[in-house]
Amino acid sequence: MFTLSNILKINAISSGVTGLLLVEFSKFSATLFGIDTQVPFILVGLFLIVFSIFVMYNAFQKPFRPKQIVSIIWLDRLWVIASLLVAVLCYSSISTIGIVLILAVAAWVGLMAYLQNAKLIRV
Repeated sequence: MFTLSNILKINAISSGVTGLLLVEFSKFSATLFGIDTQVPFILVGLFLIVFSIFVMYNAFQKPFRPKQIVSIIWLDRLWVIASLLVAVLCYSSISTIGIVLILAVAAWVGLMAYLQNAKLIRV
């Protein structure tokens, strides 16, 4: 059930949907986070859309390309690190709900990185 391919697909879908929502609702997101600009949400959303395409492409590769999967895992890990830095460094300029959302997404992405890594080791 939780094959590497399925975990990659879940990662791709969740990243893509998040990206589309951030782009489409960038003004709402900025308001929710208590900041004045929509630009970070649009840029992060566009990155997530491209990332999701890359992840989905790799989910369907037979055989898997381990170097590509490792790059996905590292991008996920970097996302978690960047999220923690943003939560700490921007704590006073982002709303509480914004901080909670950043940390919740970081936890999800960290779980994806962990599961992908665990399955890649077994492939």
